[in-house]
Amino acid sequence: MTADGTGTGTIRSRIKNLLRSPSIRLRRSGTARNQRDLSGKVTLEKVLGITAPGNRALACDPRTGLLAYPAGCVVVLLNPRKNKQHHIFNSSRKAITTLAFSPDGKYVVTGESGHMPAVRVWDVSEHVQVSELQEHKYGVACVAFSPNGKYIVSVGYQHDMIVNVWNWKKNVVVAANKVSSKVTAVSFSDDSSYFVTAGNRHVKFWYLDHAKTSKVNATVPLLGRSGLLGELRNNFFSDVACGRGRQAASTFCITSSGLLCEFNDRRLLDKWVELRTAQATCLSVTDELIFCGCSDGTVRAFSPINLHFLCTLPRPHSLGADIASMVDAR
Repeated sequence: MTADGTGTGTIRSRIKNLLRSPSIRLRRSGTARNQRDLSGKVTLEKVLGITAPGNRALACDPRTGLLAYPAGCVVVLLNPRKNKQHHIFNSSRKAITTLAFSPDGKYVVTGESGHMPAVRVWDVSEHVQVSELQEHKYGVACVAFSPNGKYIVSVGYQHDMIVNVWNWKKNVVVAANKVSSKVTAVSFSDDSSYFVTAGNRHVKFWYLDHAKTSKVNATVPLLGRSGLLGELRNNFFSDVACGRGRQAASTFCITSSGLLCEFNDRRLLDKWVELRTAQATCLSVTDELIFCGCSDGTVRAFSPINLHFLCTLPRPHSLGADIASMVDAR
């Protein structure tokens, strides 16, 4: 190689000539053609496994029974009656951390982790994204639709510290505030006038001023009031559900230590019962029943009227068990 750099120029010209050669072009076009052919033939048939980081990453459409859960950057839509899957692919390739169905079951909202994560709304039947909402910085812990379908609430990770209320069809944040605790659950009231967040030593009621959120274009401060926890203030509240029907004024929580709690319409924790389990993880409330998910696959049912214990559901059979051969109820 010469000192004046002509050797470098010679090497560059040789590389350019080599890339222009017909054999290279044919090889490239053949590879691209094969990729196009494969993309038309290969489809995702089934996803094995689940990557739900908590109880906010599993949702069920109450109208159809369709289940939704994350597997990496894919939302799996499972029809349990037909044992058939459909899939929604997150184009950002970021892991999905939380999801929830809209009240009518037409949409599913997802939150994700990673830098500048988005809250995305997907059309369930078409499997396409219809809205992308970006205001969080580190990750989205939980999301929920309001019962009237107009709003979406998203709560960021502990270091994100933001609670956002979105008018998702207009792609705007209508109300927001900060939260200093780790939040793992959120639930809207029946009338969409407030929602409740729960987490580490944290139960908070957030109130929506519909007159302001519908008329003012700017984001308004979200008004929050802490639940009055009393002697249970040091507990970790792992899930929350607002009451339904006759108990719409009540709010129900479970603690990870195994307590089912009821807050009255003044945000006061005035009743609780023991679940008699090592750990409680999730909660579901209907007009007539409260279901509490506990460790070892235990599910206990209570009355929302007085928190009286009703029954313990039978556990599902072990994997690989031949149900047809069982003759003993035990």
